[in-house]
Amino acid sequence: MKSVFAGLLAVSVLVSNVFAAEAAPKRMEWVVDGVKREADVFAPSKSSSDPPPLVFGFHGHGGNMKNAARSFRLHELWPEAVVVYMQGLNTPGRLTDPEGKKPGWQSAVGEQGDRDLKFFDAVFASMKEQHKIDERRVYSTGHSNGGGFTYLLWAARDDVFAAMAPSAAAAGRVGKDLKPKPVMHVAGENDQLVKYSWQQLAMTQLRKLNDCGEGAPWGTNKNCTLYSSKSGNPVVTLIHPGTHKYPDEAPALIVKFFQEHRRPLPAASN
Repeated sequence: MKSVFAGLLAVSVLVSNVFAAEAAPKRMEWVVDGVKREADVFAPSKSSSDPPPLVFGFHGHGGNMKNAARSFRLHELWPEAVVVYMQGLNTPGRLTDPEGKKPGWQSAVGEQGDRDLKFFDAVFASMKEQHKIDERRVYSTGHSNGGGFTYLLWAARDDVFAAMAPSAAAAGRVGKDLKPKPVMHVAGENDQLVKYSWQQLAMTQLRKLNDCGEGAPWGTNKNCTLYSSKSGNPVVTLIHPGTHKYPDEAPALIVKFFQEHRRPLPAASN
């Protein structure tokens, strides 16, 4: 009997190890302007007959790609997708860490020699080559400084993305360069770092940009509001009662939002 239990235990451990191995990311490296950059890449863990979507998740200032993977869980919630968590370099922060002792992302085009935009371009090219992604289904989300970088990517690489989902961030200087696009903005009413008033202004600007009407409930989550768009670029807000901390409810709602949007096909030429 002991041998039977031992056998079952061994099988259980083996199965657990197999699933753990399947869930493990691939650490990839790129050299950008002579500097080694890295990201954790999760290949699809569930097969599909369609080319996979591609989702980027950006950590906040002082964070890292592993923490982003644990917080965002995008690869778990959308197993058919390729999910990339990129790692920032030590970068001066606009609100904290002015000496740049912690990792983060550039906040405007031209800063830091555009090292993070160049890094993104290199990663995106690799994902297209290695995973044959669906280029109409590319998305970005990030929290705090990572949310700011999502806004920057929207401004600087608009033609790449189908939809965006910044959290605890404001568009800042890049807001004037945004073009209409589906967006979900996550904000805490008691955020004392990226002030809620700043984010309210950003959300108002997004609704104006996307030519949105009055708000209505979105799904069953009481914190979500949908602002339908005459141009087909809705704004969804997830306004929670918390602080700057990333809310537990956000990842599943962000994935749901992304799954509703594809980048439009180019207009047919005459």
